[in-house]
Amino acid sequence: MLEIRHLRTLSALRSAGSLVRAAQLLNLTQSALSHQIKLLEERYGGPLFERKSVPIGFTATGARLLKLADLLLPEIETAEREVARLTQGDTGQLRVALECPACFEWLMPVLDQFRQRWPEVEIDLVSAAAADPDAAPAALLRSGDADLVIGPDCGPDWVALPLFRYETLVVMAPRHRLATQRRLRAADFAGETLITHPVPAPRVDLVRAVLAPAQIPFQRRTAELTVAVLQLVASRRGIAALPHWAIRQYVDDGYVVARPVGEHGLWSELFVSVPAALRQQAYVRDFVDVIRAQCAASLDGIQLMS
Repeated sequence: MLEIRHLRTLSALRSAGSLVRAAQLLNLTQSALSHQIKLLEERYGGPLFERKSVPIGFTATGARLLKLADLLLPEIETAEREVARLTQGDTGQLRVALECPACFEWLMPVLDQFRQRWPEVEIDLVSAAAADPDAAPAALLRSGDADLVIGPDCGPDWVALPLFRYETLVVMAPRHRLATQRRLRAADFAGETLITHPVPAPRVDLVRAVLAPAQIPFQRRTAELTVAVLQLVASRRGIAALPHWAIRQYVDDGYVVARPVGEHGLWSELFVSVPAALRQQAYVRDFVDVIRAQCAASLDGIQLMS
C-alpha cells in the first residue's frame, strides 16, 4: 500500500538530488532508504528514477507518484500545522540570533517560507554583535534577548537541534603564494592577514581549530559583509575562511580560488539552540525542518545531521 512516507521519500529525492542527501533529509540510513525504494519499485514493477542521472531523473512511474506527492503533501502539512495551532496556540514570537554571519545568504529564503507557513508568528533577527560582540551565543538565550540561536551548540543548558555539517574553505586571490597548494596546513598561514567578520577570534573556525592549537601568528582584518570580505581577498589584502555556499559564485567567476584545510578538511556543525521549553513548540520544530529542507535543496557541500 502506498503510504505518506513514500510520497515524502519521492519529494525528498527530488529536493535533495541524491540518495545520500535524501536519506539525511528524512533522518534515515541510506540502506533503509534504499530498501524502502526497492519495495516501492517491486510493487509498481519498475524503477522510479534513473540511478545514474545527476540530478535525479524520474521515470514515468516515479513522476506520476511525485505528482501525487505534490498534491497531497502540502495539504497534509497544512492540516498538521492547523492542528498544532489548535492544541498549542497559533501565535508566538521567534527572535533569531545568527552566530554564523555567512548564513544570511540562505536564511532569507527560509524566513520568507516560514512566514508563509506561520503568518501569526512574529519572527525577528537579533544582532548578536549589537547585544554584546564578545558574549558567547548562549548569553543571548540566558538574558532573554533571543529565543533561539543558529550557530554552534550553545552547551548543555540548551537543547541543540541539529541542522548540518559544512566545510570551511580558505579563499585567496588567484596569484596568492598559497594558490599553488592543493591543501593547506597550519604552518602555511604564518604571517598571513586573515579577513573575517567582526566576531571574537576564538569563534572563527580557522582560528579555533587550526591556528590557535598550532600557535600560528597571524594578522587580522574584519569586514561586516561577506561580499566585502571576498572583495578584500580578491584585492590581495589577505585570505579568508568561509563556507562553500558563500564563495561558490566568486570561485566559479575566477575572482578567488579555494583550498581545503588539512587532510580531511575543516568541518563545522550548525545547530538551532533553544530553551527546553521551546523544544516541542510546533513552529520551532517547523522552523528547523524548513531550514534543513531549504539547505538540502540549495546548498552544495553540506551534510545534514540527524
